[in-house]
Amino acid sequence: MSTARVTRIGVAARGGVPKPAVDAAEVKPAGITGNAVAHPKIHGGPDRALCLWSEDVIRALQAEGHPVRPGDAGENLTLAGLDWAAVGPGTVLAVGPALRLEVTTPAAPCRQIAFAFAGGDSGRISQQAYPGWARWYARVLAPGTVRTGDAVAVER
Repeated sequence: MSTARVTRIGVAARGGVPKPAVDAAEVKPAGITGNAVAHPKIHGGPDRALCLWSEDVIRALQAEGHPVRPGDAGENLTLAGLDWAAVGPGTVLAVGPALRLEVTTPAAPCRQIAFAFAGGDSGRISQQAYPGWARWYARVLAPGTVRTGDAVAVER
């Protein structure tokens, strides 16, 4: 059995997508230090402090012919090895030694990420239309430093 882990950390100083990768970042209740939010009415705030997505889902989308790559959809943390279809509101994730996150709501697909999908169909990752494929927002329960390669565990 493989261990779930952080495979990529995305931080965009000016907001937007794709999010460039960094090796480590501080996460506070407001989100990742140094990451800007381009559309604060849609992204950010305490219940949408981070955007999470699955590398396993990204690989499956690539196999369908979508050009999406980690960071293209604006996720802050790309995670591998989790049963992504089981992740949903109330899921608590332990990331590395200190960081604790609670999944809140799905991140709605938008035209800003259309470039990452065949035919511009970002709706392919709509939680409503395709449960288990969406990105998720999360609130920070306990701040900490996140590093690429950190273990990720479902606490509840």
